[in-house]
Amino acid sequence: MEPRGFIAPWDGDMLTGWPTAQTPTVMRSALAGSLGIPQSRVRLIVPDVGGGFGVKTHVFPEDLAVAAIAQLVDRPVKWIESRSEHLAAASQARGQRCDLEVAADADGALLALRARFVSDAGAYHIYPLTQALEPLGSASILPGPYVTPAYAYEAIAVRTNKPPLGAYRGVGMTMGAFVMERAIDLVAARLGLDPAEIRRRNLIPRDGYPFTSPAGMTYDSGDFPKALEQALDRVGYAQLRDEQTRARASGRALGIGIACYTEYTGMGAEVFRLRGMDDVPGTEAASVTVDPDGSIRVAVSFPSQGQGHATAVAQIVADRLGVPLESVKLEPVDTFVAPLGSGTFGSRGAVSMSGTVGPAAERVAATARMLAAHLLEASPADVVLANGRAHVRGLPDRSIAFADLARIAYSPPPGGLPADLAPGLHATVYFDPGGATFSGAVHVAVVEIDRDTGRVALRRYALVEDCGPVLNPLLVEGQIHGAVAQGIGEALLESVVHDEAGQLLTGTLMDYALPRAEDVPPPLISHLETPSPRVPGGVKGMGEGGTIGSPAAIANAVADAVREFGVAITALPVHPERLAAAR
Repeated sequence: MEPRGFIAPWDGDMLTGWPTAQTPTVMRSALAGSLGIPQSRVRLIVPDVGGGFGVKTHVFPEDLAVAAIAQLVDRPVKWIESRSEHLAAASQARGQRCDLEVAADADGALLALRARFVSDAGAYHIYPLTQALEPLGSASILPGPYVTPAYAYEAIAVRTNKPPLGAYRGVGMTMGAFVMERAIDLVAARLGLDPAEIRRRNLIPRDGYPFTSPAGMTYDSGDFPKALEQALDRVGYAQLRDEQTRARASGRALGIGIACYTEYTGMGAEVFRLRGMDDVPGTEAASVTVDPDGSIRVAVSFPSQGQGHATAVAQIVADRLGVPLESVKLEPVDTFVAPLGSGTFGSRGAVSMSGTVGPAAERVAATARMLAAHLLEASPADVVLANGRAHVRGLPDRSIAFADLARIAYSPPPGGLPADLAPGLHATVYFDPGGATFSGAVHVAVVEIDRDTGRVALRRYALVEDCGPVLNPLLVEGQIHGAVAQGIGEALLESVVHDEAGQLLTGTLMDYALPRAEDVPPPLISHLETPSPRVPGGVKGMGEGGTIGSPAAIANAVADAVREFGVAITALPVHPERLAAAR
């Protein structure tokens, strides 16, 4: 991610700040409360700030200090974090341990789970997500997409002298999926079952939705049996097993790993209140405004950190208003201009757009059709918005340009507008997603391990993603590709290391290993669409999914490759020296 930063000048009694924030409304509340001023005197503008991946969801002590110092010295203050400062002091994640017990019958059907999660929560609570974020997230998602009759868990956050536990892409769910998927493979090995077969026997059937998991979550839609078969076909699973047999006979360590996971996305107020996160509103909002020249401005409450919001928003608005994509512009989030909401995190982008941008554009379209109907002497139901014009259905020549329609909306003709039609073309919509909606995927990884060095090479990677209707395939697949790359880093490379005295040993990118291009094979991506009944348009979030599934799939593949050496893969990352020493 890009380093954090904050520029905070005061203008009299007004603070105008440019933060690297994923949650500007939440940050505004925190600054106002800490400085003892009304929220109306805090204005935050979020430009293009680069990747966030969860870290920029939080409000850090530095943010409050910068604003307070600027007020004290009556001069603008700028703080930009260095890379080494980020590695040493920013929020961290994945410092977690789970003890799991699994009960299954002789056919491999799961009977019960008992888990105890303990998370390194760091030295202090981080605002606004609470220290329960990771252990509770891992524990609640652990059963995944499997039918499990009974489940008991403990979720514990332990205070230490390390940086605070915070959100990181796939927070909690990455550990939950890793633990569950390793456990499924271990049960399969104990019973002599193929890893694919044991999953077939336990996955929730498509007609089982909505499904309430033993952790109390209600999954809204999915079809994991179909996704599993599609993923196995895409990677050529049967042929791979034959290849693996031949490879082992010749002394090569080839492994195949499968991971199925469920991801909670698009959470709203209900989820945050139940978690005790009272400072996160849960709602989102969007305003769509057509200017008199026909150009369209969209302001939303959830900023982008590279997810492609501008493209997706323009696509949604242009589709509903029948105008060219280029005529729609997404404004930077500005708390004085944009409607207020919660922010961009938790795979909420597509869900938020579908509940705010789409309905706001529909309202503007309805007003435009009423105005066009008045001018064209037709019924609003017979007016079509397409190709930059409004025309009567079946009579394309009886039309008016959308730009002319916009001009008339702000400058009515003689006689004015109909009594039930106010001037202007504008709408603002607030939306509360309520409970979570659930995406999911099946990942299959193929690895080969150099028996002399222990180096793990990814030979093939395939996945089937279900995030409901895909709004923009290019954006979705870009998110998946990047997330899988991050998951590869977690599985094989990345770790924060301290010595016995507490000194950080991985304080630069020379020490903290990140995946390189040669470590990341292009994933073979397929889509399965099971619409959510909870969200307009049926869309589900998916921005974190690749990071949830890939560490579990890679860990299972590595375990499969080294099982004849008696190596137990129960922790991440899997470093090469460990595998080389065990050969």
